[in-house]
Amino acid sequence: MKINIDIDDNHEETQITIQAKEWTQELEDIVNVIKRKKQQRLFGVDEEQTVLLEPKEIDFIHAEKRKIYAVSKEWRFEVRMKLYEVEEFLIPHGFMRFSKSVIGNIHRIEKFEASFNGNLCVYFQSGNKEHITRKYVSAIKDKLMQGGQ
Repeated sequence: MKINIDIDDNHEETQITIQAKEWTQELEDIVNVIKRKKQQRLFGVDEEQTVLLEPKEIDFIHAEKRKIYAVSKEWRFEVRMKLYEVEEFLIPHGFMRFSKSVIGNIHRIEKFEASFNGNLCVYFQSGNKEHITRKYVSAIKDKLMQGGQ
């Protein structure tokens, strides 16, 4: 890998360009590191309070009645972002899409069981459970077999 860094007062802002023949896991890791530096926590809202949420403490994020909620064993907070924005932010933290309305933390999965319709029922360490639709099952199984990496 070749790395070029050009430091010059004439540059307006920092810009990163990666040139590669194909997309690799190494590139995925680099992009994840860069994204992770921007913001480390989400903001959750509970009535009049705003709470800082650590991604590693969240079991899953789901959409319900046009609102987005972060869920753990002890709490459930509204997150005032779009679901796709939360997904982009949380992918480097071990989250994957479970269904059209759910993003789950694969690092907090304790066990899962297959349903006869092809879906998976996932049980988190906290006792919460959520369903993974058929569309996302194979990608999540692959990620779990790799140790969540």
